[in-house]
Amino acid sequence: MTVLEAAGEVVIAGPTGLPAPEELREAAVGATALVTLLSDRVDARLLDAAGSGLRVVANVAVGYDNIDVEAARSRGVAVANTPGVLTDATADLTMALILAVTRRLGEGERLIRAGREWRWGLDFMLGHGLQGRELGIVGLGSIGAAVGRRARAFGMRVAYAGPSPAPEDRVGALEAVHLPLSELLGRADVVSIHTPLRQETFHLIGAAELAAMKASAYLVNTARGPIVDEEALVAALRAGEIAGAAMDVFEDEPRVHPGLVALENVVLAPHLGSATVETRAAMAELAARNAVAVAGGSAPLTPVL
Repeated sequence: MTVLEAAGEVVIAGPTGLPAPEELREAAVGATALVTLLSDRVDARLLDAAGSGLRVVANVAVGYDNIDVEAARSRGVAVANTPGVLTDATADLTMALILAVTRRLGEGERLIRAGREWRWGLDFMLGHGLQGRELGIVGLGSIGAAVGRRARAFGMRVAYAGPSPAPEDRVGALEAVHLPLSELLGRADVVSIHTPLRQETFHLIGAAELAAMKASAYLVNTARGPIVDEEALVAALRAGEIAGAAMDVFEDEPRVHPGLVALENVVLAPHLGSATVETRAAMAELAARNAVAVAGGSAPLTPVL
């Protein structure tokens, strides 16, 4: 806010909570820059409501699936995001979810909080270790690579799927193998999703892909909810096609599929990937600096277009 207020008048949409679309449009009238959250839908109506003076949409997120990029481009409006600053926080959360689902931490905590009787036993609530297992990363961008580094520290092997091989400086230290998605799904012990949400990645993981995974494997998603077909995931979990899942993002946030909530072998988090004080502050400041830069006639610091 300090960065923005130093540059000009600031209008806050929905000051008491997440704004409705009509509140966004009303607040945007006459704006030079919009600083938006991933929960804000930036479409043609919002861009037109802002008017011809709008120069930039600065998204407080690395993903920008909430923005109609083509609509912005056609109006000469720059779009910026916040890459880099949330990499470590999201990778940490991903590793936490991997540990939680493979070691059944959610189940254990629920058991204790419910006051159910328990006693240590040699075969009590056994999970699975990570050493010697394979992590399959879907999308080896900066976050995927950071998860890979953490997985290597836990003794895991790393493979990844993507449209093309990742740069050697990203792959080398991981000793990661590039595989077709179908092959990766069939051999990985943990599949972790880190690809952006685009038209071609919507329901990238559906019934066929889940059926291709090992019955002992786990699915983890900290990217975007609609990349996974939740209905298919619930069916696969109920049928024992995979061992479990851990989700930080959901297909219809903030709604969570009731089938996921009912299953013990699922770990659920409310979109906390970048939710550290340090990371959210860095994201907000970068978005503000992007807005101020373009409003002042310069290029955005981290442009999407």
